[in-house]
Amino acid sequence: MSLAAPVRRRGTEESPGAARAGGERPGRSPLRRAGWPRALLWFVIGGALGFALVIVLRAISGLELFQTDQTGYPHVIVPAITAPLGFLYGLGCFDYWLRWARGARLPADEHAEHGADSWRDYLRFNTDHKVIGVQYIVTTFVFFFIGGALAMGIRAELAQPGAQIVGPGTFNGLFSVHAALMIFVFVIPVFAGIANYVLPLMLGAPDMAFPRLNALSFWLLPFAGILFLVSFFVPGGAFDAGWTGYAPLSTGAPLGQSFFNLGVQFAGASSIMAALNFLVTILTMRAPGMTMWRMPLLGWANLATSILVVGATPFIAGAQFMVLFDRVLHTNFFQVAFGGDTLSYQHIFWFYSHPAVYIMMLPGFGIVSEVVSTHSRKPIFGYRLMALSLIGIVVLSYSVWAHHMFVSGMFSWLRVPMMLTSVLIAVPTGIKIFSWLATLVQGVLQTGNAAMLFALGFICTFVVGGISGVMVALVPIDIYVTDSYFIVAHIHYVLFAGSVFTIFAGIYHWFPKITGRMYDARLGRLHFWLTFVGTWGTFAPMHWLGMQGMPRRVVDYADQFADWNLVVSIFGFVLGAAQLIFLYNAIVSWRFGPRAPANPWRGRTIEWLVPSPPPRFNFDAIPRVVGGPYDFGTGTPHALMSGDDGYDGAQASQRAGERQAAGRVPEATKG
Repeated sequence: MSLAAPVRRRGTEESPGAARAGGERPGRSPLRRAGWPRALLWFVIGGALGFALVIVLRAISGLELFQTDQTGYPHVIVPAITAPLGFLYGLGCFDYWLRWARGARLPADEHAEHGADSWRDYLRFNTDHKVIGVQYIVTTFVFFFIGGALAMGIRAELAQPGAQIVGPGTFNGLFSVHAALMIFVFVIPVFAGIANYVLPLMLGAPDMAFPRLNALSFWLLPFAGILFLVSFFVPGGAFDAGWTGYAPLSTGAPLGQSFFNLGVQFAGASSIMAALNFLVTILTMRAPGMTMWRMPLLGWANLATSILVVGATPFIAGAQFMVLFDRVLHTNFFQVAFGGDTLSYQHIFWFYSHPAVYIMMLPGFGIVSEVVSTHSRKPIFGYRLMALSLIGIVVLSYSVWAHHMFVSGMFSWLRVPMMLTSVLIAVPTGIKIFSWLATLVQGVLQTGNAAMLFALGFICTFVVGGISGVMVALVPIDIYVTDSYFIVAHIHYVLFAGSVFTIFAGIYHWFPKITGRMYDARLGRLHFWLTFVGTWGTFAPMHWLGMQGMPRRVVDYADQFADWNLVVSIFGFVLGAAQLIFLYNAIVSWRFGPRAPANPWRGRTIEWLVPSPPPRFNFDAIPRVVGGPYDFGTGTPHALMSGDDGYDGAQASQRAGERQAAGRVPEATKG
């Protein structure tokens, strides 16, 4: 049976794309149909209900109606929660589940919310994993450019000693919001966007396991970034305790800090929902014949990442809730004067945040594996060891958190075991580096391709970040360079020269598949070289500044650091300008680029066996996997599609039917 066939339900038959409002009658008022008019209305209603709830409860309790201490403002904080939830309800994110819960008739067309016929469909609640992937990617890049603009403000201020442009308070807000945007609403979720688009196609699945949960996970995300940015405009200004939000600095900070606490909750909930979806999709929805050892490494990378997200993210959510309760409800989790323990905040925070480093790296490792193999025309060297090293990183990542706390005052005996595990985790990472290098040896390297250039640039720059990571894992060196610009250099070599390079590699690699257009290769190469030079010129000198004693997170510094800071700022602006080339290339190529063939890079994995862009339900018939994903030059295909010699459609349909009968494929994805 074709996966794109109309769905029969309760004696009715409707085609996909009909009844776009989720099965509601088209003649209903816009304020009663799921969509933006109803969403904006319920945004206002939700905010008003939250505000009224606070006022009524305070009146009943005999408290002052408006509490405006800088750690208070409950009449602002509660609406900041209820208004986004009202918007999500109005947009239709909960309609299906609410109908099911109250026993109402469900939509006749299971796929009414699935797919895109125009750009407007990308602005609504949509269950198509490809649409959701584009929504993720575009939204996160909006926050990437906003965060980059904040970084330009930081480097403009630091170009010379003294207060040039902003004061200390505003400067603290700039670097805090910059870091929060880049980590929570760019690097982590953009990987989810790329995987959302590519992974079901790569696995031979018609969609993600839970399409509606997938859509909700996206629509939670913009509110996190909006809350971070809105903090600039509340009394007291933006949150200024850094992206770590250390207590007790954060428990006594102005109102903006509460917006950080809430933004992390929205981003964390989005991340957990996406991770659960990836786990179930990878484990239960692979095409017939795709064993775990035939699965592309991008699948392994997202499997490992999802395990980390599900296991670690609740810890940062709990820590931020405790800070929020200390601020608003006057609990004493971290208030030392009342018996709280500030050191416990760091333990909870870093128990999430060091695994989070790998949440921001492992998907990129998968992308680089796909790009390096495809654009060198060679099988991945040590495929099984590459997959196992990803699982090794997951296991070890939970045992290294306290190397961020060597100078925090924790138990001194804990330093040595944490130092050893922090050094040991370099082993599985090193396996990946050497496997990529071995894959490149005697390969036919396509260095004119921007995706391959960014993958190669990632390998050489990430090695520097890895080496400096081993250095700061050693107790004596860490004590010397803690809170210096050496740490700023290290984290940017890991997260910008590491994560962001792999993001660009993935975007360029799958750009033809996503858009159906080819990008301008010359602009792609120019973007890479300016980004590469800008990265090294910006962050390499920070190592020297740190070793010479320049502290991080300061608006002013000693004159002896002036020359190198000017160099860093100049290269920083080169790096920022390079991203405008990418933006121009992406927009113009998406609209006017040459039509892309199905397989412009001659890749082997399943996503390259369907048209560009793919059909609404991905496949006319279920693929059948018969070989490995990287066996270049063997003559054995990775998968057979309907119409290929040797394709056994009956067997593929039988295997898919067995999975559906066992409940392994959700109702919303059945064809």
